[in-house]
Amino acid sequence: MKYRHSYHAGNFADVHKHVVVLALLAALARKDKGFLYFETHAGSGDYTASDEADAGISKLAGVTFQAEELRVYLAAVDAFRKGRSPRAYPGSPVLAAGALRPQDRGMAIEILAPESRALERALGPGSPLRVEAGDGFQRLRAALPPAERRGLVLIDPPYEETRQDFERVTATFADALRRFESGVYCAWYPIKEEREVASWKASLVRAVNREVLFSELWIYPRDSRVGLNGSGLAIVNPPYQIDERMKVWMPELRNALDTAKAGGTSVEVGRPAA
Repeated sequence: MKYRHSYHAGNFADVHKHVVVLALLAALARKDKGFLYFETHAGSGDYTASDEADAGISKLAGVTFQAEELRVYLAAVDAFRKGRSPRAYPGSPVLAAGALRPQDRGMAIEILAPESRALERALGPGSPLRVEAGDGFQRLRAALPPAERRGLVLIDPPYEETRQDFERVTATFADALRRFESGVYCAWYPIKEEREVASWKASLVRAVNREVLFSELWIYPRDSRVGLNGSGLAIVNPPYQIDERMKVWMPELRNALDTAKAGGTSVEVGRPAA
């Protein structure tokens, strides 16, 4: 495996993904009962913003947002950077650890042992996230259902083999729902070729046989040949009104990131055939 999260740290897809993850965690925290946060592809957690961050987190410097979700995200990044380089950037397990309460529990799985050890160092002693080295897809099966009977699962594979990773995400969603039907499941996916993405989204809805919320942000035309045109998140069992809040903050975020006005946002629900 050649992929490292560090190659893309702080890019526009990271920004989109991390705002959503923090918003989902905040929604779960509205109830007092604890929950499990589980991440399948955690990375090392502590990065220097990549060159791609120039089109991502760096564009948000000095921007004042109206949406609470965007302000919470920027505050979390600023807190992480305190005492570090101004280009330091936190991975999703570090952001999630900062959002968990004493009654919550976290598991972060990373297949590369050096990356998992680096994540343990980034989280520090006393972290609510337990780090394990291994295959996140396999470890998820063993973790469900959680004792808490509430949970958020983030699935974020590298998509080095795009078709196979799309298929594995679909199979993981279907299997996880059989084990833990009420869990909140969120999978990140790249938008590179519109036809491929549309086909996968339809197949995912069929496989899980329930509504799926798709949150998408793109800063290039969806079939451009630039590599990564956009960022998507597929969410099963989304918390109440999270879609309505996305319709508020995503255009605001896009305006800050997409200065060339070449992209767009979409918040839509895929529904199984009657």
